[in-house]
Amino acid sequence: MNKWTTRGLIFSALFAGVMIALSFIKIYLPFSAVPITLQTLAVMLAGAVLGARYGTLAVLIVIGLAAAGFPVMGGSGGIAVLVGPTAGYIFSWPVAAFLIGLCSQRMQQNKYTFPKLLIANTLFGALLVYPGGVWWLAHSTGMDSLSKALTAGMWPFIPGDLVKAVLCAGVVTAVRQVYPVERILNSDSGAWAESDHPPVSR
Repeated sequence: MNKWTTRGLIFSALFAGVMIALSFIKIYLPFSAVPITLQTLAVMLAGAVLGARYGTLAVLIVIGLAAAGFPVMGGSGGIAVLVGPTAGYIFSWPVAAFLIGLCSQRMQQNKYTFPKLLIANTLFGALLVYPGGVWWLAHSTGMDSLSKALTAGMWPFIPGDLVKAVLCAGVVTAVRQVYPVERILNSDSGAWAESDHPPVSR
């Protein structure tokens, strides 16, 4: 296994900061305890840009700070946040970042990079998060039907999450052309393994 790199740890901290900043951009829905935020976008970006190890670490840093009482979840923090109605989503984020990162760091940079990242973001950054999130939302708020839980915790969020998946795929496709994930991982395999620089188009 490759060693942890200083570059990777710094990037993890930076992306944790991005995730915290984006958590303050939120829209409250009158019929749900779950606000619309850009934190899911940050999770997707962390995994896709940093890879599995450092993307997951970035998310865990935020969760750890929240557990310690720092107001890193849209101005809120403490154990109450991590056992509240949105806890199911929060604890799904590290898994999402890991799986997106695993896919990202194994991708070769080519014309299919965007659609492959889009699929990974949609499957793991959006759809994977819903089961745990909706289940815990229903459990913690005492909802008595699956229909109510889906209305409060999934259906209104799907369009926005798809937009986030597209945005992340577009941004990361562009970033990978000049800063491949291997420069963060400091690995000797994967795209552009021959050097620390992206290939030059001819």
